[in-house]
Amino acid sequence: MPRVGILAIQGDVEAHARALARAGATPVPVLAEKDLDGLHALVLPGGESTTISKGLARLGLYGSLRFFVRSGLPVLGTCAGAILLARAVENHPVETLGALDAVAVRNAYGTQVDSFAAPADPGAAAGLEGLRCVFIRAPRLKDLGAGVEVLVRVGGEPVLVRQGPLLAATFHPELTDDPRVHELLVRAVG
Repeated sequence: MPRVGILAIQGDVEAHARALARAGATPVPVLAEKDLDGLHALVLPGGESTTISKGLARLGLYGSLRFFVRSGLPVLGTCAGAILLARAVENHPVETLGALDAVAVRNAYGTQVDSFAAPADPGAAAGLEGLRCVFIRAPRLKDLGAGVEVLVRVGGEPVLVRQGPLLAATFHPELTDDPRVHELLVRAVG
């Protein structure tokens, strides 16, 4: 079974661990550079991107995460994790890993009380039709580069994208019983 790390600074690490286990992976919490050793893939979970960014700086993880993300191993960023993957951030920028050719707009759907769930628009990539997407203070992705493939849209907006081995979801797939997004990550391990 592939070993998939979950950045454990903030976010629903346990929900991601359950989803990864359902997808056939062994989840591994990541809080130090040594925790990245031997991983086949990585999840950057949601949470509050400023808090996660400060935690990465405090733990000295930016350099090792940049190396991991650029290594060609699969990475899934959800909500704040998608922000961390982006090349740039709007609406109170934070330091990113600069790997995904997109601009993330923080809190683009509103505050916590504006949270909602919605089905994927028709035309989602094969196998992702009808995906239920849970948005909590979610970012939007814009100015997508030519190498960024949109897999799922909600309300016409890209909410799940892929660029090579990188997946970025502006929603929280770990908060549903649908394992398909985590399965995409695990299948990318090869």
